[in-house]
Amino acid sequence: MVDVLPLVEARLNSALGEPDARAAVTFLGTDRIEVLRFQEGDLVRYATLGMSAHPMTDPTAMLADPVKGPRAELVLSVRAGLADTDKVLRPLAVLAASPQVEGLVVTPGASLDVGEPLWPEAPFTSALVGEPGGLVEDLELDDPMDPVRFLPLLPMTPNEAAWKRVHGAQALQERWLTHGTDLRDPSRRSVPLD
Repeated sequence: MVDVLPLVEARLNSALGEPDARAAVTFLGTDRIEVLRFQEGDLVRYATLGMSAHPMTDPTAMLADPVKGPRAELVLSVRAGLADTDKVLRPLAVLAASPQVEGLVVTPGASLDVGEPLWPEAPFTSALVGEPGGLVEDLELDDPMDPVRFLPLLPMTPNEAAWKRVHGAQALQERWLTHGTDLRDPSRRSVPLD
């Protein structure tokens, strides 16, 4: 069994540089989840480390396969200095622990909700899971293990999350694009949805 976390951390460092801060959160009955912070100009990026230690398992499966199955980490990018986004560490760790705690398989297009603002006074309580492969390339692992995918999180307002449930992830992303929405603005308003 390969310990994938050092490989994941090396991939994050090669893509985003050295982290300037890190925090660890442990929930009862789960492995430790770390959140690394990377500064790059006017952007700050938060990446989870620990979610990919085990493959995500379909909750209907009789037995969890310890080797095969999707693996992922979450990456959130926001503009620095506009909000107290460092308080996102615990909510991000909660989302990263959800495969272990709730038996969730996190995939692009999914909505992840923490039920409270992602950081103080944030207009967002949830995030849309984006497509991997943009900012941080997938980390290929030895067969038969699936690659680790680095999934971007796109914060959603409650209205956007409700609209997405009805119309789908693709329609919401198209609406963001049409309106030139800055998804990295930590205090942005909801995109027009009528």
